[in-house]
Order: sequence, then C-alpha cells, then structure tokens
Amino acid sequence: MSLYSMGMIDMAVYGFSLARAGILAAALLLAGCAAAPSRPLELVRNDDARVQDYATRLIEHEMRKQSIVGLSVAVVDDQKLLWARGFGFADREKGVPATPATLYRVGSISKLFTDSAAMQLAEQGRLDIDAPLNRVLPGFSIRSRFADAPPITLRGLMTHHAGLPRDYLKDFFTETPPPFTSVIPLLADTDTAYAPGTVLSYSNLGITLVGAAVERAAGQPFAEHLRTSLLAPLGMAEASFSAGPSASPLMARGYDKGQLRDEPALRDVPAGGLNASVTDLARFASMVFADGQAQGGQVLKAATVAEMLRPQNADVPLDLDGRIGIGWFIGKPLLRHGGKVVHHGGATYNFHSTLVALPEHKLAVVVLSNSAGSAAAVDRIATEVLSVVLEARSGLRPPPVAVPAAAGPLPEAEATRWEGDYATLFGYVRVERRGNALSAEVLGTRLDLAPRADGRLGLGYRLLGLFPVGLGEIGQSGLSRRTVAGREVLVAERQGLEALVGEKLPPPAQPGWVRPYLGRYAISNLGKDVPLFKEIRVRESAGYPLLEVQVQNGPPVRQVLLPQGEDRALILGSLADSGETVHCRKANDTVECRFAGYVLTRVGD
Repeated sequence: MSLYSMGMIDMAVYGFSLARAGILAAALLLAGCAAAPSRPLELVRNDDARVQDYATRLIEHEMRKQSIVGLSVAVVDDQKLLWARGFGFADREKGVPATPATLYRVGSISKLFTDSAAMQLAEQGRLDIDAPLNRVLPGFSIRSRFADAPPITLRGLMTHHAGLPRDYLKDFFTETPPPFTSVIPLLADTDTAYAPGTVLSYSNLGITLVGAAVERAAGQPFAEHLRTSLLAPLGMAEASFSAGPSASPLMARGYDKGQLRDEPALRDVPAGGLNASVTDLARFASMVFADGQAQGGQVLKAATVAEMLRPQNADVPLDLDGRIGIGWFIGKPLLRHGGKVVHHGGATYNFHSTLVALPEHKLAVVVLSNSAGSAAAVDRIATEVLSVVLEARSGLRPPPVAVPAAAGPLPEAEATRWEGDYATLFGYVRVERRGNALSAEVLGTRLDLAPRADGRLGLGYRLLGLFPVGLGEIGQSGLSRRTVAGREVLVAERQGLEALVGEKLPPPAQPGWVRPYLGRYAISNLGKDVPLFKEIRVRESAGYPLLEVQVQNGPPVRQVLLPQGEDRALILGSLADSGETVHCRKANDTVECRFAGYVLTRVGD
C-alpha cells in the first residue's frame, strides 16, 4: 500500500478488509457502539418485504453510527431492479433528499467502465491488450530496475500487475487539473515499483494509461467516447466522466464528519472520474448478467464478459488466494457461500462506493455515499444486504463465522522466529517478544499476537494495556509465516482465504545512509494541489531509515526506505526489496527529495 493513498483512494486488494489505513482505529471506536439490528433468523423464499425492512434498519443504523449524510442503495436481480432507495440527504443545506437517481462520485468503480471500453476496442481489433504498451500508446516510457522483466501491457494495467507506481501525485487533486494524458511524458523520469507479473499492486496511474490508450484508439476525447460507447447504450443518461462533480441538479454534495466540504477536481479521470447513480450502476450489473446485452444493444461480447470475470493471476504465487479479473476483483470472505463474488469499490475525498455481484445467481448490490467516513459502512451494508437477498432467493445462509480457539503460549523457538522487523501493507511493523508473548505496533496501535488452535496468531487489543476490546472483522483474521516464491512472507487468513500482508526484513544494509536526510520535509512545488499530508518526516528506528507521513484524516504511516545507492531509495510496501522510488540530493545546506512529481525540501529537524 502506498503511504500517501491511505484514507484517500480506495485499496480494494484481495477482497480483504485488512488494507485500509484507519480501519484499526475504526474497529476500536465501534467496539462500544450500539449493536446492529439482528438478521432475520430465517427468510421465506422471495420474502422481499422482510429483506427490505432489515436492510433499511441496517442502513439507518450504520448512517447514525458513522454520521453519514446521504446514501443510496440498489439491489439487482438479473434484469430487474429489485429495490432502490435513498436515505438522508443529497444536499442537506437545501433539504434535497438522496434518491435512487442521485448522482455520486463513484471513484474507482470508474475503472470497470474504462476497462470495458478498452475491451470493446479490442473486440473491434483496434487495441491489442497483450502488446507492449509503447506500441499502443506511443510516447510511453518508464524506467525499470528489472533487466529481464516482461513488457508492460494493457492486460497488466487492467489487472494491476504491471508494476507501476500507484499514482503520480503532482496535479492529481488540484484546482484546475491538466488533461490526464499530460502525465504520459512525465513517466519517462519515473521508476516502476515491481517487475510486471510479480504481485498485485493497485495503480490508479495504470488505469489512467488505459484511458489514454482508449482515447487514442477511439480517435475522440475519452469522456465523449465513454458516453457514446457505454453510458448511452446502458441507458445511463445522467451519468458522465469529468474531472469534478457533475453540474446536474441530481449531483450530491460531499460531507466530512457531517460538515459540507468541496469535492476537489481529479486529473486521472479514467481511474476515478465517473458521476453516476445506483440505478446507473445497476444497469451495468444487469448488462454483465446478460452476457453483454443491454437495451441499447450488445455492449460487450459474451466471451469478453467471461474473460473480464475470469481470474487472470492464478499463476502469481505471491497473490495467494487473491484473484482479479480484468477490472473486477474476485472473492469476498463473507460471501463465499454464494459462489464466485466479483466486486469493485471506490473512494474520493468525500464519496464512497461499492458494487458487489454474484454472477452465478445474477444478484448484485450497489451502495453509494456522500460522506468521507463511510468506507467501512458502505462495504458492510453491501455485503450484508447481498447476503440476505441471496438467502431469500436461494435459501443459502452464510455459515457461522468460526474463529479458532486460543492456544497455549508459543514455544520459545517459535516466538523467537516471529520476532523482528517487517515491511507490510500497514507500513513498517516491529514484532517484539516479552518472554514468549508477542506484540506489534500497527498504525500507532499496540496489538497482541496470541496463538490460536489452528497454528496462526490472532490479533488482540487491550485498552490502556489492561482491558480486552473486540476488533470485529479484524479479530477474525489469523497470521502465519511461510516461504512463498522464495520469500519469508507474512500471510493473513480470513474465512479460508489468504492474502499477502508483508515480508520479513533482513538487517539494515546501510545503517548510516539515512543520517544526512533525517528531518521534517515540506512540499515546495505544491502549487494549487489539495494538500494530502499534514507532516512528512525521515527518521531512523532500529537502524532502518523510515519515511513517516501523517496523512489528512488518518494515522501516521511509517515505511522503510531501502537504499539504492547514495541518491535514491525504495519505499517498501508488502515486499522487502521492491517499492516506489524516492530520489534525494544534498547541495550545501539544502536537502531535497523527489517523489511522484513532488519536490520535498527539508525544513527542520
């Protein structure tokens, strides 16, 4: 996970709810909240009234708990809109209620449409998704540390396996964004993070390049092509791609902690610029269930839809049970009893969204919200509503969530094996041992690592170090260590699905490298960009150079800097030898670092 994206842009990796910064803090906060409404003990087949009653009570509960101002939901049963409703306000100040027709910024759900447009052009022979990217997008180039790496392709971009950085931050959120294609020449001075095909690494930048390839192959502006090729045939008359919120009177306003907030404009429109309603996205789901057919005709070929839903990364060992199709993430632990689950979420500054579908049952749920703190609630509502709809349609009820019982203390040798330093999706983590007891600090919170009967370690938290507090869904996860693709990796398991969390770090290679760069930094070329960070600092811990960032509305995140010579370092994510590159230089008393288009100047100790 990229440190700067935490809390800002969605991280829909592996279908787990583990990799979003702040989720830990949310779990602790929610532990003392009133209980959610009880799920019906049993549902009569097709008892839609009871399903809607339960869904309504659940949504109202989550909205109160999270101070969500407005939310809309739609439930799809094949070609029928089974239920659609708005809750709260699209514009509270003007008293405008949220409805099924309310438009929201849907964030990264936009990627499903961009990828679908690319696949349409591939059907027509106008794009080759397996050709080297510089062949279909002349002018594209990027530096690589990997001499024998395979080429970057559109397929790699659409499956987040191209190894690109997550974002090019300069001008990403800004007052007047340049065209999204303006980022292409800037990448010649940028470095890949991973060799293509190594590991799933989510990238907004990658889908922006897909949008550029679509625009070039179509011979017309991206937004106009998407309107004529997808939105209009699907009957999405009010939907649009744009840098900012739609000018339509149906557009919702954005809120943060209940307060009205301006929604900043976005450069990378193909990755997150769609404005749409729940009924719009319901039409998209129905098209998928109809093998590409919509009222406006055949939008995608049946074979193309099947290919987009087919796991593309089954031969990538480090992805473990995480699967992705073309655009679609595959798998959700709490919906496994419904067969294949495909989904995508989205987030902007003030909006959160999710679309979850069960293709084998032709059921889907869409949830859209206009409130910044609603990410966990939106996902929880979509998962639970789809689960009860599935039960009402098929009689399939989710199996009880089983968390293995606690086990005795770890043997000393095993406790010693766990002790050490890790690069993880949560940043730098140090596992410490006191006797045979283990603990780790994760995103500023000290967690106990307790042995379980299944041989994994469970996560626990003690308020003030004394009182156990339940961690909800996080507490259901178990950690293990194993060797995968020659790496000593940290693995999280939940309800039978496993995901890569991190890798154990070797001892620091160059302990003194960081000392000339220690201190606080400020972005000297911010211009009119929306500030993403409260504070940026380079520090040292246990010999490891760390980049510590305090993001807006999020916890501090620390990531290991792995030196690559005297003037650059890798910002490690889930692997101990790969990540995005930061370039640094010293000139007299001035220290500057360059990262993702930003110039970071040291301003103090």
